Amino acid sequence: MNYITESFRQLFGAEPRRAAKSEITPEAQEIHQFKKRQPFDPVEFEQIRLSHGQGKKKWRNRRWATLLFINLLFVVSYYFDIQLLEGALTASRFMGFHMADLNSALQVTLAFKHMVLNLVIGTVTVFVIWLLLGGRTFCSWVCPYHLLSEWAESLHLYLANKGLVKDRTFNRKVRSLFYLVFALLALGTGYTVFETISVTGIVSRALIYGPGVALIWVGLVLLFEVFISRRAWCRYVCPIGITYGVVGSISPLRVKYVLKDCHHEGDCRKVCLVPHVLDMTVKGKAVDTEVDISADCTRCGMCVDLCPTDSLRFEIKGLGKHL
Repeated sequence: MNYITESFRQLFGAEPRRAAKSEITPEAQEIHQFKKRQPFDPVEFEQIRLSHGQGKKKWRNRRWATLLFINLLFVVSYYFDIQLLEGALTASRFMGFHMADLNSALQVTLAFKHMVLNLVIGTVTVFVIWLLLGGRTFCSWVCPYHLLSEWAESLHLYLANKGLVKDRTFNRKVRSLFYLVFALLALGTGYTVFETISVTGIVSRALIYGPGVALIWVGLVLLFEVFISRRAWCRYVCPIGITYGVVGSISPLRVKYVLKDCHHEGDCRKVCLVPHVLDMTVKGKAVDTEVDISADCTRCGMCVDLCPTDSLRFEIKGLGKHL
């Protein structure tokens, strides 16, 4: 099954496909067999882990800095009226050039049954940007709610480790159902229903124009994620991830898994925001010596930071260049 097909399956909630043994390349089978015969020395691996540094956060720090910079640029532009980056994440103008969030543009088009020229320009501009950078990169590198949810997840895991809350999960296919529901509501009511409850839009506007009553809704979502299910909004509700993930399926920027360098400690899946995309890191599951992580990956870089043997790395397809 090719990369785009598998990406679409995972984006819409299907579990990673389990490949038959006949689908695993001879080169990958040879590496799997070698690892069974000669498992890596745990003492040597621990030395590698220590030298790598468990606290390495290069990509996380870059991501947080980028996210804060972009959102603060909106704030500064509005506060000082410098007209550099106007509007909010749902719709904006950068130095007079229109940009439109892809999911918001879809909702508006369905609601009003047409696209004005500025919306077309803004949609095409943003499409090209995320086509190059990888669609769901928006979620972890730009969305301000993502950062709040990341902090809420840390608190949730702390409480779960203390036995004070239970880490509950739901069927990921429910996000596809919400995607369809919000699209049909926009089409049938002529109103962008999702934009009213979108925590991304609410937080973005609150940062720029000041807090409002809608932040109560954001607080309730965060409380749900702290005490009931971590990252519930992003994983099970928000259609933005699907929209950008579709674009990301043809993006040249991806995270690549290199089988020979992996020793299957599984820590990458523990920190991953969407752990199903790293299913190939489970012992014996990789179908090739190098496998691209699906487009449902947010390119957050947490697994790249954590992996002590660099078996996970950013790559620009077609250039063979690692970042």
